[in-house]
Amino acid sequence: MGLPDKYSVPSVDRALTIMELLADSRRGYSISEISRKLNLPKSSIHLLISTLDQRGYLQKNAISGKYRFGLKLISLSRTAIENLNIREEARPFLQLLMEQTGLTVHLAVLERNDVVIIDKVEGPGMFRLATWIGGRLDMNSSGVGKVLLAFLPENEVAAHLEANRLVKHNENTIASPSRLKRELARIRSLGYAFEDEEGEIGFRCVGAPIFDNENRVAAAISVAGTTSQIRLDLSDKLGRMVKTAAANISTHLWNSQDELSR
Repeated sequence: MGLPDKYSVPSVDRALTIMELLADSRRGYSISEISRKLNLPKSSIHLLISTLDQRGYLQKNAISGKYRFGLKLISLSRTAIENLNIREEARPFLQLLMEQTGLTVHLAVLERNDVVIIDKVEGPGMFRLATWIGGRLDMNSSGVGKVLLAFLPENEVAAHLEANRLVKHNENTIASPSRLKRELARIRSLGYAFEDEEGEIGFRCVGAPIFDNENRVAAAISVAGTTSQIRLDLSDKLGRMVKTAAANISTHLWNSQDELSR
């Protein structure tokens, strides 16, 4: 049972609000920007930021003066991620999919309003995708994001679209709610999502949903690579491969959950 609001600690509440604000920023914010966005005194923000900086939870860019998450927070988030059962259960299937396709494979979950990568298996070769465990992706411009959104109940889809601004990265990004809804319907029909340079020019990915034993979407996997690696004529073939891998993970999760319940 949680404590009533009257027992909350204002300084802790403010520190967490700052962390949540920074989580939504790719470049970070300065103390002045944080103060303005949260409508809080700069003196209070400075004390909280300094404490978080000293403890390693935030780090300051010496050139821009902006703060971003520090290594301590990343370390803690990775520890939490590593404790997720789905990551352990899915890992052999991710490895197999990478070997079958030669592409980088991602496993992601929906955390409140964010799509979070919880595992990654690199494809062979020198080229490395600029994604990482704990990294966050936009729902409307990533294969895993569109899949996670597509297989949610309709009322939850509406809530997410209302709560989140559709970020437009380039001319390929689906930034219109009506167009995104049509895309989600297409994904449900196909059983997989195809992301065609919507997040970053020169890159594509194909994602499919993982379901729990109550047939709710629990996670999503994707294969990702350059446009030369994922040619348009390969989209259907890769879609079937990713769907099969996701279905196998779902079945494995169901069996594991059944064994635990006995």
